[in-house]
Amino acid sequence: MSSNEGSRRLQALINHIKSSYSAPINTYIADKPIVLKKRAAVLVCIFEGIDGSLRVILTKRSSSLSTHSGEVALPGGKRDEGDADDVQTALREAKEEIGLEPSLVSVVTILQPLHTRYGVTVIPVLGILTDKDAFSPILNSAEVEEIFYAPLDMFLKNDNRRAEEREWMEEKYLLHYFDYEVGNKKYVIWAITASILIRTATLLLQRFPDFLEQRPTIWGGMTEGDKIRLQNSSNSK
Repeated sequence: MSSNEGSRRLQALINHIKSSYSAPINTYIADKPIVLKKRAAVLVCIFEGIDGSLRVILTKRSSSLSTHSGEVALPGGKRDEGDADDVQTALREAKEEIGLEPSLVSVVTILQPLHTRYGVTVIPVLGILTDKDAFSPILNSAEVEEIFYAPLDMFLKNDNRRAEEREWMEEKYLLHYFDYEVGNKKYVIWAITASILIRTATLLLQRFPDFLEQRPTIWGGMTEGDKIRLQNSSNSK
């Protein structure tokens, strides 16, 4: 696939999403089992690799941070009073953390919010980096130790994936872990970051995961893919 063909395919996909996709609202807070105190936004920044595959920008958080130190994350952070909206929060944080200029990112849509048990609402902002060569990472060492790029389709496959059953508020759910190795470095992508990337891959690649997702309600609950998988499983018995 030539770069022009790939770019046309990606642009057609962006146009389709912009015209037809509407982010569902997570209504779990209506029952108020948790008190939402803070709001944060993360940037799910997608670009086309040389081979035409879609890839996502990920970071490894600084080991000196007080929370989630050394974990893999999407660029992002808490909303500032001066931020006009969630998009501005995500773009500002990406520039501060990895030197990604907002002008290089074409924002496509906002994905379904996720709520943490600690009272934080996380808003994923989906953006496209159309010119990867124009991006020269500048890492803020106080926040980010490393930056790397993972193939988006890995978040729909069983390869290098494992899951643990967890329970919270009397609800059982699956916590997914994806192992990724690039060069001589190994990364584990899990929890909210993995959940966001599963739904991003489902949307952009337009197919369901090869596994049961079983998200907790605070992350959006049962998906259409889960319903189909469970129905097929029931019918085969």
